[in-house]
Amino acid sequence: MSQQFVFSQLQEQAIALRRAGKSRRQIKEILGVGNSTLDEALRGVPPQPWMHRPNAKDDLHAKARDLRARGYVYNEIAAELGVSKSSVSLWVRDMPRPGRLGSEEWSKCKAAGTVAYWQAEGLRREARRQAIRDRAVAEVGTLSDREVLIGGAIAYWCEGEKNKPHRRSDRVSFVNSDPGLIIFFLTFLAVAGILPDRLICRVLIHESADVAGAQRFWQGITQIPAEQFRRPTLKRHNPKTVRMNTGRDYHGCLVITVRRSVELYRKIEGWASAATAEGHIVSSQAQEIASQLPGKDSNLRWRHQKSLSCLARRPGKVKVRT
Repeated sequence: MSQQFVFSQLQEQAIALRRAGKSRRQIKEILGVGNSTLDEALRGVPPQPWMHRPNAKDDLHAKARDLRARGYVYNEIAAELGVSKSSVSLWVRDMPRPGRLGSEEWSKCKAAGTVAYWQAEGLRREARRQAIRDRAVAEVGTLSDREVLIGGAIAYWCEGEKNKPHRRSDRVSFVNSDPGLIIFFLTFLAVAGILPDRLICRVLIHESADVAGAQRFWQGITQIPAEQFRRPTLKRHNPKTVRMNTGRDYHGCLVITVRRSVELYRKIEGWASAATAEGHIVSSQAQEIASQLPGKDSNLRWRHQKSLSCLARRPGKVKVRT
């Protein structure tokens, strides 16, 4: 007689005894088998309902199984019910595990989390940047005419047309794409005594952009009459170039040229030279540092002044001793 046939008879007897209300201990004594054989014989056969003994955690047991069916993991169930993870394992370990995210779904969830984080963090960082800008604005306050002349001359020396050793035109022509800097330069010209009718404007822009819209934009910013605007200069399209200056906020650059500006150019040259003169700046630094040194050490004060003077002539070569 084969072992399979013997086990089948044993299994039928064990199931019949189970349905008759016998306990596991009684079934083992009647059939003379051990726990492992009885487990295999009774697999999938639950005890009769009247044999169930009430337990204080039955309600938690049911809730745990419900949460597991809804996709909760062990840690989440334990935290939700206030029980140990081992108890949760005993209650739901026969249930299927929640499906894990695939690599594509995981990447999408991670990307969504990153976007959500930077949306909140971006607002916090922008608030900090704005607070710094506001404090800086308060520190500067209202500019005097002298400060406007200094700032305008330096701005022109950075962004304006200048004479070259091989070419001298002595012409004031300023170009920029920042509306704020354009307005500041117009204020500088007004402080310098230049009337608006001496100004000629021209838009520099990519040929694929809204040229007419850019022309209207700069006319609105400068409040200069349309007849003082010349034909725009268009930049030809290069298919190999990946352009970033596109969209509705792209208005190109504006060139402001001052007619009969030889004298103004030479003034700007002088203002910029005075504002950026190394000797003047270093002399001020030396005086400030020297004023903070003890009065009795005149030799130390002299060495500070000499070191800073050398630094102006040879930047980065001289170290100031303290």
